[in-house]
Parts: sequence; structure tokens; C-alpha cells
Amino acid sequence: MSKKVKDFGIEKTLKNLGIKDENKGTSVGGKYFASGKTIESFSPVDGNLIAKIKTSGESDYDKVIETAEKAFKEFRLIPAPKRGEIVRQLGQKLREYKDDLGKLVSYEMGKSLQEGLGEVQEMIDICDFAVGVSRQLHGYTMHSERPGHRMYEQYHPLGIVGIITAFNFPVAVWSWNTALAWICGNVTIWKPSEKTPLCAIACQNIMNDVLKENNLPEGISSVLVADHEVGQRLVDDKRVSLVSFTGSTRVGRMVSSKVAERFGKSILELGGNNAIIISQDADINMSIIGAVFGAVGTAGQRCTSTRRLIIHESVYDEVKNRLVKAYGQLKIGNPLDETNHVGPLIDVDAVNQYEEAIKKCKKEGGKFIVEGEVLKGKGYESGCYVKPAIAEVKNSYEIVQHETFAPILYLIKYKTLEEAIAIQNDVPQGLSSAIMTQNLREAELFLSHAGSDCGIANVNIGTSGAEIGGAFGGEKETGGGRESGSDVWKYYMRRQTNTINYTTQLPLAQGIKFDI
Repeated sequence: MSKKVKDFGIEKTLKNLGIKDENKGTSVGGKYFASGKTIESFSPVDGNLIAKIKTSGESDYDKVIETAEKAFKEFRLIPAPKRGEIVRQLGQKLREYKDDLGKLVSYEMGKSLQEGLGEVQEMIDICDFAVGVSRQLHGYTMHSERPGHRMYEQYHPLGIVGIITAFNFPVAVWSWNTALAWICGNVTIWKPSEKTPLCAIACQNIMNDVLKENNLPEGISSVLVADHEVGQRLVDDKRVSLVSFTGSTRVGRMVSSKVAERFGKSILELGGNNAIIISQDADINMSIIGAVFGAVGTAGQRCTSTRRLIIHESVYDEVKNRLVKAYGQLKIGNPLDETNHVGPLIDVDAVNQYEEAIKKCKKEGGKFIVEGEVLKGKGYESGCYVKPAIAEVKNSYEIVQHETFAPILYLIKYKTLEEAIAIQNDVPQGLSSAIMTQNLREAELFLSHAGSDCGIANVNIGTSGAEIGGAFGGEKETGGGRESGSDVWKYYMRRQTNTINYTTQLPLAQGIKFDI
């Protein structure tokens, strides 16, 4: 490990989180076991090996499922507010481990330290939110058309919830799902990305303490660090009532199809191709800040990253010139150093996709006003650092229609707001969107039925940085799923309508007479 990284206390962080040089990738409660192949987790920060993980095998999967089924039968009987207390305790543990877990997220994934700490704060926030919801798992009471009858609706837990997460938010997305799934009475099985397995093991270590301290059954929280074959079993397994999948549209389409085949439920958080419309009435200073952070934050590896800027022709040149100036001031380097703005991409494969996207854009006619390149030399030894790029394009370019998980920003010019909205909506994805304007009429049109077709639509803030209080997710090829706040808890429960007859008569439907 390089001296520079040692200065940031990574070795102490790993020790505090229970990460060893060699780890077992299956956890049920406090027990760890594994029978699969061994994988290695390298940091994109410096290219160094962090630790090895023996992954879950077929037999490990069966044991996890069986233990989860058994745990569910007990956990569902615990009153919801008591389950909320368990989530509250997890939130408290996360407060204690925030610095260490945030640092691990930064080092294993490559996002800035502040973003890593912010991701852990999201975990804490969703725990707080879920604690409140645990006392509000309400149904509805309605009037029956039959005298002496009472009708109402209630919600029941589903059972096993499978959670498949991506590398870019290696801990937060798990917490969005688990905090709500648990207060609803479900048990969870987490298959994290193989690119960030240590973050998952660290979270499970923290949760294991909570389970042990409360004498709760094994199987409420389980982790499977495994390859796609074990993930496919999770998708295909009828015993898994709900699969929450975060990842590419291509894989999400297959997950959706397989889960639907067995009449299971799914939550899909797939690709984004997010745009900010910058109006002639925009505050340009705010617009530049929102655009730059949205485009280069997490090195462009957020599903809500800003991919396109749709700029009114009257302010186009000013915005373009100021963006070029802002990009010239970006500091790229070790994300644990808070003076840097941009860290590395997750791995060399991501770098290759970045380079390929630039080639395709140029081939289609894109004009780069800030050239992209792979950075080399001191501090960039991992080979994962790239320069954020900006290109002037047409929305119809094939490469612009696709999501590239890298810091490439596309500029598009417009004349009327209706044209801008049409450009924004004219992509297959529908996750996040924003408009920068001080014109009330423009803002309201953007948020209306004739406006953005995305699951998230913002005014005078960027496309990333969603709060946990609102439902997170998108439309079209983004999958239509929702996670986190609002009434998303209903996704994790089954709905039941109940009718009680408290009379001595039994009136039949449609006035049918059936005398005995």
C-alpha cells in the first residue's frame, strides 16, 4: 500500500470494519462461510489489492435461503414498531462507523471522500425515515354496501427480499431497500457488485452486531458475494418474493422477465440519460454549479449523473465558455484527498468504455470543446483516471441516446421550451431531469403533463442529489421502480382486502337468493 494511502488510515479503517486480508463472502447472522472461487478487490484509487474474498457457491446459496425462510416466520410476528427499533439501532451503529465506512466506500469504489461520507449519511437518513414509517404501516377503512359489514385493507410482509446492487452506490442502495423491507417484516438477502464486495461485508458486520445484541434469528440479514450465476438463482427462485435490482437496462430487462415469469415482484432501478435544460431566464451561476457537479461528481458514474445540457441559443455561448473555464480548474486525483474534485473510474473496463464513447461521438460528428483522455503518470498508476470531457452534439446521435458511465457531457442548443422538453424526453431512459429558470411559467410547464417524462423532475437544482424522503426511480427503460421514501414501503408488502360481517344474516352478492 502506497505511503499516500497509508496517510489516510486505510489499514485502520479495514480493521475497524472487520475486513481481513482474506474474507468469506457468505454471511448469515454472524456466521461466515464460502465454497466458491476466490476474487480480489483492487482499489481504483491506487491499483493496490485491498483484500481477497472467497465467494458464495451453490450450496451456500441453499443454506442462506433455508435460513432466511426460517427467520421470516419469526421476524414477521414481531410488531412493526419493534422492528423499527432494530432499524433505529442500525442507524445508530452507522453513525458510529460513518467515518470508517465512508472511507472504505471512497477507497474501494473511487468516489470522493465527501461523497463516500454522504452515502453513509443517506443510510442513516433512511433508517430514521423507516423508524417513523414502522408506526404508520396503515391500510384504509371503507364503507360496505351491505348493512352490518365492515371493510378495510391491510398490508402483510412478503417474505424474502433479494437485493442486487451496483458498484456506484455500494452501500446506500442496500440500505434504501433493507430499512423498509425490515420494518415491513421481511428478511433480506443481498448480492452486492463483485466490484465492491468489501463494502457489503462491512455493512453486514455492522448489522450482525445489531442482530446479536437483540438476540434475533439468523437470516434476517444475509450477504452473498457471488458471481452472476448465483445472482441468477436469486432471480429465478420462487422463494424470493421480491427482487430489487439496480444495474444496466440490458440486465434489468432479463431480471424483469424472469421474475415476472414466476409471478414474483421486482423493483428495477436501471439506466439514466439525464438532462438539464438551461433557459434564457436561468441563473447562470447556479446552472454552471449544478451542471459541473452533475457531470463530474462520482466521475460521471451516478445513475443520476448529468449527461446532456440543453441550452437556450441566447445563452449558449456564455454557458459553453464558462463550462470550459470551470473544467479547466478541476483537480483530478486520489479521492481521499479532499482538495481533488474528481476521482477514478471503477476499473479499466470502464476506462475502455469511456474511450470508445469518445470515438463514437467524434465519428458521428460530435465536436469536443474539452478533450477527454486517460491520465498517466504519478498518482494515476491504477490506470483508472480520466479527464472529464465536453462535446457539442445532436440529440439524435446514437451515442447520445445511450448511457455512458463516465464523465462525458453533451451540449445541445434549443430555441423554444417546447423544443427543449421534446429533446430531453427523446431518449429511451427516464430517470432524472432538471430545468434552470427563474420564469415561473417555464418551471410549471416543465413539471406539467406536457413536461418532463422522468421519475424525477427538478427546478433550479441539478439531476443528482435526491433526498431519501422522496420516492427514487424513473420511467421507460429506467424500469419504473421506486426506492427509498414516500409510500415506497408498500412495494415490500402484499395488500389484502378484508370484510367482516357482524350480523346474523349473510347477504349474497348481486342480490342473489340462496335459501337452505
